Amino acid sequence: MTYEAILYETRGPVAIITLNKPERLNAIGAAVREEVHAAVEAAQEDDAVRAAIITGAGKGFCSGADLSGAATRMAGGGALPAATTQAERLDEMGWVGRWAKRFAYFDKPLIAAVNGVAAGAGMSMALACDVRVGSTAARFKTVFVERNLSPDSGMSYFLPRIVGYSRAADLVFSSRAVNADEAYRIGLLDRLVAPENLLDEAVALALEMSQWPPLAVRMAKRVLQHNQDAEFEPALRYESVGLGFARKATDDTRESIAAFAEKRKGVYTGA
Repeated sequence: MTYEAILYETRGPVAIITLNKPERLNAIGAAVREEVHAAVEAAQEDDAVRAAIITGAGKGFCSGADLSGAATRMAGGGALPAATTQAERLDEMGWVGRWAKRFAYFDKPLIAAVNGVAAGAGMSMALACDVRVGSTAARFKTVFVERNLSPDSGMSYFLPRIVGYSRAADLVFSSRAVNADEAYRIGLLDRLVAPENLLDEAVALALEMSQWPPLAVRMAKRVLQHNQDAEFEPALRYESVGLGFARKATDDTRESIAAFAEKRKGVYTGA
C-alpha cells in the first residue's frame, strides 16, 4: 500500500509508523485513520516484524480528531462529520472504537514514542500501547469535556488502569495539560528521554524486546492483557494455557535450552 498521511518503515525486526501531518499536529482525519489501520495490520501480519513503534512527525505526537472546518459547519447549522458507509452506520462503536481495537488487539509489543502533544484520541492511542517512551517535550491532555464530549477511543478503559481512577478523574474532569515530568511521575510515561534521543531509545527498546522467541513474547502479551481483569485462579489457569504453548518442542524451545547450556545469546526464528 502507498501511504500519503503516514510513513511506514522497518529497522530490522521493528516497524515504525509515523503519523505524517505535522501541519495539523498529526490530527486524525480519514486518511490517517485508514492508513494507520493498514500499517498496523501490515505489521501484525509480517512475521519478520517483532515489535512496532508509533510516533508523530514534527512537534506533535497526535492532537486528536481532526476538527478542521467543524466550527464553520456548526455555525451554519450543520453537524460534525457522520458515518458515510452502511458498515460505519451499523458499527455501534464507530471509528473511535475501531481505532482503540486496532492497537489493543495488536499482539506484538507496541511502543508509543511521544514526541509532543498527545491529546484526545491521540492520547488514547498512546495509552493503548504497551509502553510509552516520551521526550521532555511530551504533553498529555484529555480534552474531551472541552468539546462537550465524554472520553472515547479507549481512554475510559486504559487511563484508569494506568494511573488509577482518581488521577484519571482529575485529568478528564479538569482537562488540564500534563507535562512530561508529571507524566513520567504518575505513569503516563514509562521512560523519559531527551527529544533528540527519542526515536533511537524507542528503537533500542523494541530491539531489546525483539531478541526473544517471538511466540513467547506474543503469548506473554496475551496473558498480561487477559489477566489484568481476571480473578486469581482463572488468571493462573490462563497462565497455564500460555505455558502449554511454551512447553511444546519447537525449534525456539530447543534453541533457548541450547543457548542457556552454551552460555550464549539465542537466535530465534519463531519456528
